[in-house]
Amino acid sequence: MTDRLEAQFAFLNEADRLKHVMRATTTVDGARAENSGEHSWHLALYALVLADQAGPGVDINRVIRMLLIHDLVEIDVGDVPIHSQNGQAHASAETQAAEARAADRIFGLLPADLRDNLRALWEEFEGAETPDARFAKSLDRVQPVMANLMSGGGTWASYNVTFDQLEARVGVKIAKGAPALWDWVRDKVRPWFG
Repeated sequence: MTDRLEAQFAFLNEADRLKHVMRATTTVDGARAENSGEHSWHLALYALVLADQAGPGVDINRVIRMLLIHDLVEIDVGDVPIHSQNGQAHASAETQAAEARAADRIFGLLPADLRDNLRALWEEFEGAETPDARFAKSLDRVQPVMANLMSGGGTWASYNVTFDQLEARVGVKIAKGAPALWDWVRDKVRPWFG
């Protein structure tokens, strides 16, 4: 019991470092950059509130669990903005390999049963092939869009993002997991791009 608790708290203490990973996206009022811990919490709340946008068979409790852990790898890798460097760094093999190493290290702090369970959940999110993961990924993409919209353009302005880039890099992922949500959001953001 003592060894298990030591491992569990080692992981939880390490996870606290996510609060120090600053993201490109700002808070909705544009006052400051959000941190990845805030982002993960906000996404879990998005899943709870927008559960009615999920497709058939989506387990919102699993989605919330995915969203709470999906960015833990940023403790080692940092935030890689989707609109930076034409979006190339975000999905690069180098970034994916670094994130896999981070997942090994961070989830490896846990007892084996929790390590395997949470690592599998993280991999499922990354793969975005299951209904749960597609919905979780759609929320991960829509939250920064809403923050940018509310903050006067946020990273769209700083990275010179076009509407076509937004649709290709973000809209496609949102539409896969929550098509009606993307339709609604697209109508809200299109006027910003002129």
